[in-house]
Amino acid sequence: MSSKTKSSDVKVLKGQDAENKVLEYIKRINRPYGAVDISANLKGAIPKAATQKILLTLADKGQVTQKTYGKATFFVSNQGHLDALPESKIKALAEETEALSERNKALAAEIKTASAELARIKGTPTDSELATQIDEAESKVAKLREHLEPLRSGTPLVSGAELDTLDAEWVKWRAEWVRRKKVFYNFWVLVSDSLPPPDAVQLAEDLGIEYDTLEHLELERGPLCAPKNATNRR
Repeated sequence: MSSKTKSSDVKVLKGQDAENKVLEYIKRINRPYGAVDISANLKGAIPKAATQKILLTLADKGQVTQKTYGKATFFVSNQGHLDALPESKIKALAEETEALSERNKALAAEIKTASAELARIKGTPTDSELATQIDEAESKVAKLREHLEPLRSGTPLVSGAELDTLDAEWVKWRAEWVRRKKVFYNFWVLVSDSLPPPDAVQLAEDLGIEYDTLEHLELERGPLCAPKNATNRR
């Protein structure tokens, strides 16, 4: 009911008015359309059959271009009749484009600066986070001061009995290390003695064997590893 009422409100065009309307629509849209689509897009102001005839007439006049694909026929505005922009207008548009491009560059630089500032602000601790960090730092300072108090008062940090225990452990486990090192060297000599030096080096690398560095050798020759009694190591 409503669709019929709407269609009846559209003024049906005829004759030159209909032709002018179709040509104006074709030029304005400037894309291929068939007669059925054009009639529908004009809201029925020109019947389908009349639209087809008008398009054929316009094609004969050279005002539109007709293309047939299979059984379908399409019409598009003659591109040779399109109004060309004057040189002054083209120059003005080029200058406007250049100005907009420079403006875009400036805006991009502003965005980059603002983004960097935003990242810096986000990386800055909040007041509550700063308060927590200050509390943690003060707690660490208090613990360090507590550890320093015995040194300031001259109180021994390690008792004589503890030193004797440490010395005994040191002697025990160093002797075990020396023994195991001797076992390794004896075994390694048996294994590598028959190998050319390059092969022996490659075998050691393959097995992941690590020899003592210069620092280790220096330590072995130092006072810590020299034969002493427990009293001299304190």
